[in-house]
Amino acid sequence: MPRLAPFRSIVKMADGMNHSATDKKGRKNYRETLEPLHQARAPWLVSTLGTWEVAADAYALEQFLFVGPRGGGDYLRVGIFAGIHGDEEAGIVAAARFLEELARKPEPARGYEVYVYPLCNPTGFEDGTRHSRAGRDLNREFWQGSREPEVRFLERQIRTLRFDGLISLHADDESAGLYAFALGAQVTRHVVEPALRAAEKVLPRNCDPTIDNFTARNGLIRQGYPGMLCAAPEAHPRPFEIVFETPQQADLEAQVEANLVFLRVALDHYQQLQAVGRDL
Repeated sequence: MPRLAPFRSIVKMADGMNHSATDKKGRKNYRETLEPLHQARAPWLVSTLGTWEVAADAYALEQFLFVGPRGGGDYLRVGIFAGIHGDEEAGIVAAARFLEELARKPEPARGYEVYVYPLCNPTGFEDGTRHSRAGRDLNREFWQGSREPEVRFLERQIRTLRFDGLISLHADDESAGLYAFALGAQVTRHVVEPALRAAEKVLPRNCDPTIDNFTARNGLIRQGYPGMLCAAPEAHPRPFEIVFETPQQADLEAQVEANLVFLRVALDHYQQLQAVGRDL
């Protein structure tokens, strides 16, 4: 396996500073931020879902595909989405690092096609805002007839690929701990709960009975909300759909590690769950 250049552009370094790639005026630059993933001689495929312009600036939405070693059955197709809110940097860093981890040690991706969308809101990322530069919360726009290019490109890809599972990485600036939205009783019990249990060794879990105005139990919310990034309404059977939230006020490196632990364990346990189903 070729040696990868370390992903330094948006990683919090030892001196405690956030080294996001920036232009001469100190603004973040999404292209330079993702450049290490383009430059690394690594076994993933890169494709552009679409491009658009905001004023005189050009933007693109990019997809990174890592195909793991063959497992015991058909490949499972999972999408990992980060940066849908531009100011939630931990998920962006974690998505990029997860790709690098898989390139070095592909075993966690055995039996998977892993599609990674590390920066779904490039204008919001550059501006350091939750919303896109158009002023839209993109995570309230899905399957609502949105005209936002980021949403349209992702909707098209979600419909085309028909994922077996979707995992979105977020950070909550009002939560003191980890929590997750999870749809499906089997997935909640056998996938999300073990993944949360592993991640809370890094950061505490939010066990409040109400989180973000949703009824919660042990850090689990078992419902979605209108406009969230999810499978197409007509998708059948429904894939597993998980939104993992870290506490945004926590240390960035701890949030990144919690995301990585959650992803590793969730993929492992979902593969186990599928294997049990095949044996029944």
